[in-house]
Amino acid sequence: MKNMKFMSLMLALVSYTTIALTSCGNDDDPAKPTINLTEVGHNNSKHVHPGHDLHVEAKAVAEGLVKRIDIEIQQEGGGTFKIAKAYTEGKYIGVRNIEFHEHIDIPANAPLGKYHMHFVVTDQRGQQAKAESHLEVIEDDGHEEEEHEHQHE
Repeated sequence: MKNMKFMSLMLALVSYTTIALTSCGNDDDPAKPTINLTEVGHNNSKHVHPGHDLHVEAKAVAEGLVKRIDIEIQQEGGGTFKIAKAYTEGKYIGVRNIEFHEHIDIPANAPLGKYHMHFVVTDQRGQQAKAESHLEVIEDDGHEEEEHEHQHE
């Protein structure tokens, strides 16, 4: 009889421990950010001329609120040219939903060729989402690109 009570007590203890351990996950943690990179280059052309600006648009949701946005443009094919831009203050920081619209200056000395762009959103809990795009720096033929159809702030 004592053995039966002991076994019942042990079974109850094991069951309680199992339930307690499996339900300890913090359900209050926000989901990691999501990004939809909607435009790279005017009219999503995925190209830019040296000495001009690169039009970038994205929509992002960060349940944990945006802490920073990082854009890195790295030359491919063994090249070392890199452009990095960080947004740590301003209208995108501390908010949940962003409609990112910026123009990144491309230096006049940027080598022609293929590049890879990373767009990273980090929330205040340190969770990250990354979107990537190919990009090409092409020779300026002297014709001004058509102005895109939206207002700048």
